[in-house]
Amino acid sequence: MTRYVLKAASLAAALGLWQLLTSLNVDLWLRFSQFPTVADVAHAFADRVSGPDYWTDLTDSLTRILTGFLLAAVLGVATGGLVARSRLAEDLLGPLLEVVRPIPAIALVPVAILLFPSNEQGIVFITFTAAYFPVLVSTRHAVRALTPAWEEAVRTMGGGRWRILGSVVLPGALPGIFGGLSVGIGVSWICVISAEMISGQYGVGYRTWQDYTVVDYPGVFVGMVTIGVLGWLTSTAVELLGRRLTRWLPRTSYVPAARTRTPKRPPRAGSAPTVVRTEEARDEHLV
Repeated sequence: MTRYVLKAASLAAALGLWQLLTSLNVDLWLRFSQFPTVADVAHAFADRVSGPDYWTDLTDSLTRILTGFLLAAVLGVATGGLVARSRLAEDLLGPLLEVVRPIPAIALVPVAILLFPSNEQGIVFITFTAAYFPVLVSTRHAVRALTPAWEEAVRTMGGGRWRILGSVVLPGALPGIFGGLSVGIGVSWICVISAEMISGQYGVGYRTWQDYTVVDYPGVFVGMVTIGVLGWLTSTAVELLGRRLTRWLPRTSYVPAARTRTPKRPPRAGSAPTVVRTEEARDEHLV
């Protein structure tokens, strides 16, 4: 309960500082006089929520992000596992993937405009590309880091290739895969908003850019807050799903640095001093 109170207090303190600096028009190198106040943003947010355009933009952005991210999750895991397990696939696909991977996804907007017949498909392609490579790289490293003894144990018991894939490779690589998915969903939001600003019709990014062009700064901040909340909710959903699917992994709650505890009474002659270490006791409990 204390942690939730601290989180709420930190958020309230940040909003209070924002309101104070903007209402007093403080200009100390940073020009807070140009910023809208928290009250202005709240009024703009209430007006925007009461209209239909806000929910249309929200639905369009979520549809684009979920479509592109799900495609990236499936193809990224499949390609990463294939490249990690097959030397032939690594030789055929590895050079091409490594050449395309450093290119920012937002730089592919002209390619998407030329390649796809509609802006909607192009934005989904940008979102897919943004999430695909983090998932691919994390899956490849996670599969390669697996202990060979696990696979040998399954082979000893008569398991085939598909048995190894389902009982060793995928479960063992899940923590690394979900690490890549968490990174991918964040990068996808950055790129989908940028793509909507450049070539979108409707969407949170499109509406935020339109507000900027008409100098509606409270509306710009409404879009920024909406993007932040949506990104936080989707990232949290990915993390919760990852914990659910990897609940078999041993987990320990946060424990402060262990202190060495020595007995107050002096040890008897010929006996070693008794030392209790919290970390060792916790490790024995896990075993």
